[in-house]
Amino acid sequence: MVPEELKRCIAVGSSPEALAAIHRPGAAAALWERSPLSRFQHWIDSLPPEQLPRARVILRPKAVCDALIEITRFCGTPEGPENNMLIEDASALALIFSDVMNCPYLQLRLDVVQTNACRKFHVDAVTARLICTYRGTGTQYGISGDGSDPTKVMTVPTGSPVILRGTRWPEAPLSGLLHRSPPIAGTGETRLLLVLDPVEDPAQASEVAYLH
Repeated sequence: MVPEELKRCIAVGSSPEALAAIHRPGAAAALWERSPLSRFQHWIDSLPPEQLPRARVILRPKAVCDALIEITRFCGTPEGPENNMLIEDASALALIFSDVMNCPYLQLRLDVVQTNACRKFHVDAVTARLICTYRGTGTQYGISGDGSDPTKVMTVPTGSPVILRGTRWPEAPLSGLLHRSPPIAGTGETRLLLVLDPVEDPAQASEVAYLH
């Protein structure tokens, strides 16, 4: 449940349509709250980290499904119904995000994280970014008026996609909503994240940066 003080800048819903609310004036984030199927979660949580899919590609949204089939095969992710669920869900999120952002291409990342990557609260230097944590602790977020760490930190539920506005979103000023990857170094936790960024021209695309 999102606290009252965050509701003014975070749109939350229980259906895919909730993600389109990122265009609502003043909405710094849009969250689709959902619970993963228990059998899928058990499967993804039980995989050895070396079998989790990893990738960074730029492609058209309709090509995501075929690309993920090849990526999971290359990474040795076990075939089966749960792997199909992962591919189908990530492909569906790619189509939803591309429709919400009206972009012809996407940069897709599948990140396997076992360190304190991006542990500092920040705003990404993109127009908007979709993040869905399939395994491990979800993205953490909170409000800061001066750029310091938020005093109240919330965590996106595992399996719930969230779209976060970045510094290149045309509406200004920024809301003060910051986010980070949860610090997990030394805990033995392994996270699997799907990250989607809009791309207008693949020929001009470069490494996506973020601002601390």
